[in-house]
Amino acid sequence: MLYFRGCTAREKETGIGDATERLLNLAGVDYHTLDDEACCGSVLLRTGFTHEAEKQIEKNTQVLKGERILTSCAGCFKTLSEDYEGLDVIHISQFLNELIKEGKLNFKKTDLDVTYHDSCHLGRHMEVFDEPRDAIKAVANLIEMENIREDSLCCGAGGGVKSAYPEIADEMAKARIAQAKDTNSKTLVTPCPFCKLNLKNDEMEVLDLTEFLVKYGGVDEIQ
Repeated sequence: MLYFRGCTAREKETGIGDATERLLNLAGVDYHTLDDEACCGSVLLRTGFTHEAEKQIEKNTQVLKGERILTSCAGCFKTLSEDYEGLDVIHISQFLNELIKEGKLNFKKTDLDVTYHDSCHLGRHMEVFDEPRDAIKAVANLIEMENIREDSLCCGAGGGVKSAYPEIADEMAKARIAQAKDTNSKTLVTPCPFCKLNLKNDEMEVLDLTEFLVKYGGVDEIQ
């Protein structure tokens, strides 16, 4: 298995990659990473740079073909699944749920209340709703926000909005955080590094799913 970290987890939210590799090692998964991993091309595609994206896709396909690809990023998952041809791709939330069901990962259940943010790319676009929720429930109580699943609010980071219109991205993030606070949860879990980056705030803890499982799942005790 090839663990494709994605630009945000690789460069900005490196704790996500660390947590992911810790869980993979704990489950005995045989995987590798790329020292010269390149961008999947998602942002180029979403912002209209189609020609540049096509060149990036062509280059990456030569490296990625024949691998089973595991992604941290929901945007990478959608792009590699739908905009590339013939790749075998799975998102970390799906894979972790498989490992939990197979008994390869066993977490300590707590009485912690957490809420969950559906990433646009993973949720509405790829219809992955239940797997991350099931993984969370292996550790904590899931308290849902007002807008969830197909009706989830966007975090504001995707589609180039964060770069081109940062003030709009900030307002969208504030609206989502307000819904998260309304659940009275102290922790907000997301399956996307991009979402985590934009939703981070001073009022509540925001963690990637992998970071959440490592921090609260009793990983230190079960290793």
